[in-house]
Amino acid sequence: MLLAAVACLLVGAGLFALTQDLPFTTGLYWAITTATTVGYGDVTPHNGAGRVIASAVMLTTIPLLAAVFALLTAGAAAAGIRRILNVEERFPEGTYRLLLGMSPTVPAILAELEAAGIPVVLVADVDPASVRDGVHVVRGDPTDPATVRKARPQDAQQALITSDSDGDVLVSAVIVRKQAPNLPITALVRSASVREALAEIGVQQAVSAEELLARTVATTLETPHAGEMVAQLVESGRDFLAEIAAGPTAIGKPLSVVRGERVGLVLGLVHAGRFTLGIGEDPVIADGDRLLIAEAQPGNKAGGHRRQARLPCRA
Repeated sequence: MLLAAVACLLVGAGLFALTQDLPFTTGLYWAITTATTVGYGDVTPHNGAGRVIASAVMLTTIPLLAAVFALLTAGAAAAGIRRILNVEERFPEGTYRLLLGMSPTVPAILAELEAAGIPVVLVADVDPASVRDGVHVVRGDPTDPATVRKARPQDAQQALITSDSDGDVLVSAVIVRKQAPNLPITALVRSASVREALAEIGVQQAVSAEELLARTVATTLETPHAGEMVAQLVESGRDFLAEIAAGPTAIGKPLSVVRGERVGLVLGLVHAGRFTLGIGEDPVIADGDRLLIAEAQPGNKAGGHRRQARLPCRA
């Protein structure tokens, strides 16, 4: 609107100077005093053409400039109110998890991450007031590269992509992978073909929430205590589960040997971004591999979300 106002002002100044036989500088002076509603009256139109031009400048430039100033004033006032009420959103400091999309599972995921004290940045076309406190919302379309860029995916520790549409999940994954090539990504999808496409662009985990739930329930029906084990891991995983570097002393050793040497329960190995339990095979630890372990964390107290427990030293 500001550019349109300037264009109308310059065109009006040129036409006024031409029809009134005046220098362009005088026409520009007249146009500025007219557009700003000052109107000194020392330069006025002397014929019909000049009056038509003056009317056109007043009907276009004055409303455009008024709208520009109104928007600037409203923006400044809104920013001031946000500072006074202390509702100005700040980007999380340090590491954070990135969530893209708003599916029915996202509120529960946000609740779990908040309970664990993990900072979260959510990219979704939702009202920030409808999201839990402590979640930084980047409002917009998660399939838009500009919107995703505002969430700084290159600084995130891990990303979760979810949507009601598998196609949107795939598009968002491509955008995130382009902007953050090394970011670990988990995607919730339903289609097997989309999972294959995600694997081709380096998405470490592409799972179906419905399929995961179905398998867990089926395992519980087939082996009741196995289901109980999964439930305990889910409920207390915040206190007991950790992913750590295997360390130089473990490189070149089979997983079974490392399990015997470590204090705590070694659940499995993360190699090249993929997790393996090491059941039926005994993978050798390589440089850069990580271990998923379960061990009691110091300072845990019984009750609430924290549970005190002693785990066996050897698996």
